[in-house]
Amino acid sequence: MRAIYLDHNATSSLRDEAREAMARVLTAPAGNPSSLHASGRAARMTIETAREQVARLIGALPEEIVLTSGGTESNNLAIYGAAASLPSAAGRVVTSAFEHPSVLAPMEDLERRGVEVVRVIPTRAGVVETGALLQAAAPGGGFVSLMLANNEVGTLQPVAEIGDALRRRAVLFHSDAAQAAGKVPIDVRELGVDLLSIAGHKFGAPLGTGALYVRRGIALRPHLRGGGQELNRRPGTENVAAIAGLGAAAAAASLGIADESRRAQELRGRLERAVLERVSGTRVNGGEAPRVPNTSSLAFAGATGEVLVMALDLEGISVSSGSACSAGTVRRSHVLEAMGLGEASGSSIRVSLGPGTTIDEVEAFVCVLERVVDRVRASASGVAQGRRA
Repeated sequence: MRAIYLDHNATSSLRDEAREAMARVLTAPAGNPSSLHASGRAARMTIETAREQVARLIGALPEEIVLTSGGTESNNLAIYGAAASLPSAAGRVVTSAFEHPSVLAPMEDLERRGVEVVRVIPTRAGVVETGALLQAAAPGGGFVSLMLANNEVGTLQPVAEIGDALRRRAVLFHSDAAQAAGKVPIDVRELGVDLLSIAGHKFGAPLGTGALYVRRGIALRPHLRGGGQELNRRPGTENVAAIAGLGAAAAAASLGIADESRRAQELRGRLERAVLERVSGTRVNGGEAPRVPNTSSLAFAGATGEVLVMALDLEGISVSSGSACSAGTVRRSHVLEAMGLGEASGSSIRVSLGPGTTIDEVEAFVCVLERVVDRVRASASGVAQGRRA
């Protein structure tokens, strides 16, 4: 059986449009985008074209886009930049307990520096309730960060509803949209966010690309110094080829987002129905809530998620047991723990579809999964019996 890649939330396949855009830059004469000569101006034009393409993907203005190396840098720039720009009496920082590590780790750092950080617990369905978050932010809350889509279970958060309320309170609002951009339509005006992070490699751009939306008029203190690039917010000579790929992927994702979203949701529904019918003791984590259409978190009683991932890999199928940012480690899912699904946190896998995923691949995956789960459960049962003996 040929390899089947079902880990697009970790990184998606490079789009042809992105590859072609990068090739044009890599074969063109060298030019620093900050140089005034013809080659430099050509490089600058490539960057500004990409900036416009990224802006269109999320309904922003080009001048509101800061180009970065990915979602982690965007999240860090947003959190540290916002925290440093707030008056000392601005109040607490509010986030959720199941954010991506690139949000949670800076929050822990802020706490060590004496900032009060409140982490709102999501429901068992994987959604942060609007009332709970607004209550946490109520006493002069100066900054809120809430993801748009959870990276493990795919649940969509009520960002627009929260954004509307926070805007009336003049509370700065950031959203990590790394797992939503390119998968569902995004309009930063409708969401009511001041800052929004995206990661290019989640929607077919090259690895190491991303952007941070900074609403016009927002003061954001940079945490790197040494150059005037990106309106002094992110200094350093730009990776023109990668940025060209980011822009091309954003343009391609924008064009087909409605059709691809519908196709992915139908394909995921087919996958989940088949797994629930054919593999006993299975549940869909977050399945009761609205989700990004490509993501499915599946828990299998009596099996270990990491063992399933390795067993499926031996069969030529790539899935994950959670965030790829914890690669090489075996740990319980903080996302599922926060949702109150501790019983599922060590027995779950994440399946994430991409634009190239086919019905045949989904059916082949289910067939292999059925066999692999039985084998892993039998092995675990035998080990348990041996220990009791």
